[in-house]
Amino acid sequence: MPKSVIITCAPTGGIHTPTMSPHLPITPDQIATASIEAAEAGASIIHLHARDPETGKPDSRPETFMQFLPRIKQSTDAVVNVSTGAGLGMSMDERLAAATNASPEMASLNMGSMNFGIFPLLEKYDTWKHPWEPEFLGMTKDFIFPNTFETIEYALKNLGEAHGTKFEFECYDLGHLYNLAWFVDKGLVKPPFFVQMVFGILGGMGADLDNMMHLHKTANRLFGEENYEWSVLAAGKNQMSFATQSAMLGGNLRVGLEDSLYIGKGELATSNAQQVTRIRTIIENLGLTVATPTEARERLGLKGGDAVGF
Repeated sequence: MPKSVIITCAPTGGIHTPTMSPHLPITPDQIATASIEAAEAGASIIHLHARDPETGKPDSRPETFMQFLPRIKQSTDAVVNVSTGAGLGMSMDERLAAATNASPEMASLNMGSMNFGIFPLLEKYDTWKHPWEPEFLGMTKDFIFPNTFETIEYALKNLGEAHGTKFEFECYDLGHLYNLAWFVDKGLVKPPFFVQMVFGILGGMGADLDNMMHLHKTANRLFGEENYEWSVLAAGKNQMSFATQSAMLGGNLRVGLEDSLYIGKGELATSNAQQVTRIRTIIENLGLTVATPTEARERLGLKGGDAVGF
């Protein structure tokens, strides 16, 4: 029997800005509500960023996260995943601050340095709600998102080993899989682990099906199918099609307004739950089932919701 499909939902992220959609969750209350609704719709993992509630700017402060993490835990059984991507331009200590404070079951971790270009979004808007938005987008034309072997190891030890937190290893390119394999070979990453293959970010892999097939084949060769779970996310217009392809190939998937603001061509999604419902319907129409949080915890070897720090 095919495995059930683990749906991750990323409700807000650190890329899109308030000008781009009135439905992007900004305040702690909005992020909590969006997360709970996504879990009720079928997401078993919630990948979380925080925002300054006044301006919507990415915010790495633990106190901001703590305004919504307990509420999500109390209201759902979903796995809480705290991002260490935080906001572009932050130091690794800033990026880790919320996760080391909260000691979650999961956290994200980027597996290589890369150009991370979101500056083309500047061309789509003439006016902005906040002055930080065009500045933030524009700086990525001359920006490298640093994830060195040193900083990755720092996160693995200070968050993974110290807190029992497991990772959503975000791989934006083929070399990132080999970086992860190096840490596996050194014993710093132990199975079962979770590989999130990311497509469609300028500076990373393009959203081409051949790329997905090649990464999946390479990951199987590097890690062995029984040692890891793989998932796919694609930015923008490719979100639903790539999620569907992943499910058809036996993988898992991620949706949410972090990755795409839309539910259809030219149509803004009104909520994260709308995207989760859409992909859940597709999964079930394919004759597959959606994983529960309990199933996700078992397959990923997570420490359980009772062992977190919030």
